[in-house]
Amino acid sequence: MIKKAIKEYLIITFGAILAAVGIFFFMLPSHVAVGSGTAIAMVLSNFIPLPVSALSLILNVFLLIMGFLLIGSEFGGKTIYTSITIPIALGVLELIFPNFQSLTQDPVLDVMCYIITVGMAMAILFSYNASSGGIDILAKIVSKYCRIGLGTAVSVCGVAVALSSAVCYDTKTVVLSVLGTYFSGMVVDRFIFGLNIKRRVCIISNKVDELLDYLLHELHSGATLYDSIGAYNNVIRKEIVTIVDKQEYRSLMDRVRKIDPEAFVTVYSVNEVRYMPKTFQAEKKQK
Repeated sequence: MIKKAIKEYLIITFGAILAAVGIFFFMLPSHVAVGSGTAIAMVLSNFIPLPVSALSLILNVFLLIMGFLLIGSEFGGKTIYTSITIPIALGVLELIFPNFQSLTQDPVLDVMCYIITVGMAMAILFSYNASSGGIDILAKIVSKYCRIGLGTAVSVCGVAVALSSAVCYDTKTVVLSVLGTYFSGMVVDRFIFGLNIKRRVCIISNKVDELLDYLLHELHSGATLYDSIGAYNNVIRKEIVTIVDKQEYRSLMDRVRKIDPEAFVTVYSVNEVRYMPKTFQAEKKQK
């Protein structure tokens, strides 16, 4: 358990540092306030004579306290850890690279690089049940007291932060901030779900035995059989349902074409597959 916890926190630390790198090298030089707690700190730095890292740390601690007071202890140790680690990493980068300027000298490229870098970082954090804190905490508060869904609250808070850049920056920066906030959410979803997407394949065929033999013994994939009844002629036929990854899907489709070109196949995208053996064991004991 201790080794597992150490491993998790090392990976979370890497994700937090990667997020800080994306913020420091791409968001701050372009002044594009992509909806986040650090973006709020960046805007505030125009009025308060403190580094962005210090303002981000103060803001995160303030939001954590407000979260505990208004919502309760819903924030795990990992979120608290990342809320502090990211500003500290930013502070270290500020010391190493004082007066840093844009690498690309182009705000649009900066935003694109930021979205990809921070998207990967957020995917790492979310996969270990952590978040960057900041705007996520604010969204939970808004969701509870304004009685709107959490997803909507995150979007509203993100756009509000992006629009706040209008106080300090020009119209182009504001537009880039709003667009960056929108596409940032899409990229995070892509990193979280896109890399793990599987296919749920349903096959109705007259050559069930041959297809099952291929699935079980060559592809080494599981399968489930259902009785399906055709509405037109009420004929009962076997339907094979299996879940495969992208490579297995290509191989399966090639074999289906060879074994039964007339097979009826439907395919669905599956974002996540979980196996819960304890649940099945409990059900068996009840029976």
